Amino acid sequence: MSTEPLSTDPLLQMKQRFRGYLPVVIDVETGGFNPRTDALLEIAAVTLKFDEQGQLHPDQTVHFHVEPFDGANIEQAAIDFNGINPHSALRGAVAEEHALKELFKPIRKAQKDAGCQRCVLVGHNATFDHNFLMAAAERVSLKRNPFHPFVTFDTTALAALTLGQTVLIKACQAAGIPFDTQQAHGALYDTERTAELFCYIVNRYQQLGGWPLPASED
Repeated sequence: MSTEPLSTDPLLQMKQRFRGYLPVVIDVETGGFNPRTDALLEIAAVTLKFDEQGQLHPDQTVHFHVEPFDGANIEQAAIDFNGINPHSALRGAVAEEHALKELFKPIRKAQKDAGCQRCVLVGHNATFDHNFLMAAAERVSLKRNPFHPFVTFDTTALAALTLGQTVLIKACQAAGIPFDTQQAHGALYDTERTAELFCYIVNRYQQLGGWPLPASED
């Protein structure tokens, strides 16, 4: 039996390439390491799309600064690391519920347009971002969370396999993706670079002949 031929429709390619899942790149900045007790301070997402040549590219970007939830813990070491002043009015921060609702709207639309049944979080050290995203969605009682409850695509592991690097900046440099260290550790910038890195890895694998899979016969 032969494998199903790869569609030339970019939307259908997404469904076929990732087994009905839509990869969405997410990065968060936080007030610590504990998703249950520590503040979510910033979140960004980048959706992806295939072009007519079967190449994967970043598509839409959504970004919010987030107000710490009531009673949230904020570790000084975390603030020193990411440079965020969580109480600055200049951040234009919004409540967690508003941020997640507005973040999920274009993501759910992209999922529907691609004919996918679920979104999968793509992240650099993806478990960290996934845990904070899920904890925030539970905290504000969002019922329509498009993301798979435990599956993630981790660019740390993928970069280690394909580029011999695990640190985001070094992986991007190895892939020829410009990286400004002055902008690092901001959710928007890191999400956009992670999206470029994931697309590079997927496209490079295709160029090397790894996808689509060769037809098989019984």
